[in-house]
Amino acid sequence: MSFFSIFISTANAAGSPLKQFEIHSIAPMHFGNVNVSFTNSSFWMLLVVLVSTLVLSLGVRRSSLVPNRLQSISELLYEFIANMVRDNASQDGKPYFPFIFTLFIFILFSNVLGLIPYSFTVTSHIIVTFALAMVVFIGVTIIGLVKHKMKFFTLFVPKGIPVALAPLLIIIELISYLVRPITLSVRLFANMMAGHTLLKVFGGFVVALGFLGIGPLVVTVALYGLELIVACLQAYVFAVLTCLYLNDALHLHH
Repeated sequence: MSFFSIFISTANAAGSPLKQFEIHSIAPMHFGNVNVSFTNSSFWMLLVVLVSTLVLSLGVRRSSLVPNRLQSISELLYEFIANMVRDNASQDGKPYFPFIFTLFIFILFSNVLGLIPYSFTVTSHIIVTFALAMVVFIGVTIIGLVKHKMKFFTLFVPKGIPVALAPLLIIIELISYLVRPITLSVRLFANMMAGHTLLKVFGGFVVALGFLGIGPLVVTVALYGLELIVACLQAYVFAVLTCLYLNDALHLHH
């Protein structure tokens, strides 16, 4: 039997690696023709909120001079995001720290909890990541318009450009601004989906090949460690880009 035949047979035995992303109704509900069912995705989003709130609440509940592990984690996360906001959006971004901190924590816990076997990764769905990105996009746009009024549109006019090139560059700047929610959401969604798909494929090889699956098992463990790093990194990237977009809205940097 060729290697290609083994690949196909083991993949079929393991089932489709995309099956883990299917959304199932837990409590079907409809308002007219609108499906508002409580799904596995809804459940895991709710669980992410509860777990993250519990971890952070327990971490600061009994603060002491010598912090325990939960307190250390809570304080490190707080200081990490506070420094990120200050470094990328200056002191003017300080009022928006609670939102950015909440956004980072939600994405971080969604990514990490999604690595638990038989769990569900809500950030592997483009509708979730796009919704988060649109909240950021609409929010920073409103902030820029409220603070600068019509001067906000100078963000699309680079300083010192020749008059002849102005129309073309304005169009390019406008397009790059409008695609922000797409790039922001696709980056997170694609990384989560691709990583979990690879884990599922190699995990299926381990089960299907039996004692011959030592090689795929080693690869799976390595991929799992890599996915943990990616889970944390993608939460950071989403938050730091939010800070940069906020900085543009506050200061109209070019």
